[in-house]
Amino acid sequence: MTELTEDAILGGRVRIRQPARGYRVNVDTLLLAASLPRVIAEGARVAEPCCGVGAALLAVAARHEGDVTFVGIERDTAFADVARQNVELNAASHRTQIIEGDALDAGADYGLFDHVFFNPPYDTLGEGRAPSQAKRAAYLADRPIGDWVKVWSNRMRAQATLTLIHRAHRLGEILWALDGRLGGVEVLPIYPNAQASAKRVIVRARKGSRAPLQILRGLSLHPSETSNDKYTPEADAVLRGEALLWFG
Repeated sequence: MTELTEDAILGGRVRIRQPARGYRVNVDTLLLAASLPRVIAEGARVAEPCCGVGAALLAVAARHEGDVTFVGIERDTAFADVARQNVELNAASHRTQIIEGDALDAGADYGLFDHVFFNPPYDTLGEGRAPSQAKRAAYLADRPIGDWVKVWSNRMRAQATLTLIHRAHRLGEILWALDGRLGGVEVLPIYPNAQASAKRVIVRARKGSRAPLQILRGLSLHPSETSNDKYTPEADAVLRGEALLWFG
């Protein structure tokens, strides 16, 4: 990773250095960051496994100024180094830690957390268009989503939340992975526009909850073809950091 750009997200509230080519901060990153609870309790620990350059982690941290600890785990040395730069760039080193390590190593001691969120690689080998070498690790999964849920549900305190974003057609696999481990599942569909089927889902579940599954009112990203706006007002507010997604 030799060439970096420095970009602003959340309307300039957060500055992010990231590769000029390859995997970069995108809409999914910002939607995931906007899906964490509106209130995070004092003393809580928040983890983002496979945090990349730390954009989502820092976007969440920017909303919570209290006594909350943020931990990002990243196995790629270059990305972990840039994530640490971003922590410094955003004056967040007093409460944000980047650990270089394998987030799916069940034997690693990262401690217990009150909130866990992640944006895992979406595709398996041979699924969809083959990514470039620079994007391969971010796009191609080498472990099933069930492993992510199993490993990280064991690192969650009682009543902790787990939140993830994924392709909509993987919802069945996600629900199967959660079954028997976490409950109170809430599913928020993300639509390209009001006329299209959902392409993404954000799923939240809670440890120890027995609440029934809820399918929430979704978010349409783009307006109708007759509009000159890139995003709907609701999506634009979320992407600018002015609003959160409406989980229950």
